[in-house]
Amino acid sequence: MQISKDKVVQFHYTIKDEAGEQVDTSTTGDPMAYLHGHNNMIVGVESALEGKTKGDKFSVVVEPKDGYGERQDDAIQRIPTKHLQGAKNWKPGMVAVVHTEQGQRQVTVLKVGRFMVTCDLNPPLAGKTLDFDIEVVDVRDATEEEVSHGHAHGVGGHQH
Repeated sequence: MQISKDKVVQFHYTIKDEAGEQVDTSTTGDPMAYLHGHNNMIVGVESALEGKTKGDKFSVVVEPKDGYGERQDDAIQRIPTKHLQGAKNWKPGMVAVVHTEQGQRQVTVLKVGRFMVTCDLNPPLAGKTLDFDIEVVDVRDATEEEVSHGHAHGVGGHQH
């Protein structure tokens, strides 16, 4: 079965930066799952997966415009400490999760105050050209519920 719109895709990935350093991988846990064709994946990876099938292994270089975007130097904001998730004691350089109207977002801690934390709102991988090694683990038709919700359910996907 080929990857196309309304297919649920499970895949493992390893991401390396321009220097060849590994910055993230899914290979130590469950594969990533997403609903293809519903803006649930960065453009460069989704485009590369189009038409692939279970068992395919390949690499793709993703430029910032097709990945996590260009860095915005003015994307700095002070956020109340209570809104940061992921640790109890924050230090500069740590990545926190914040819930926004657009969903969960990763931010990088720049400066910690008593009640407020200054954060860089850019995604941690913004502005970077990334090399993805991808292995397609499974491709299946999405359920009606997944299509209506706009995301994959189950292992590696959205848990309700």
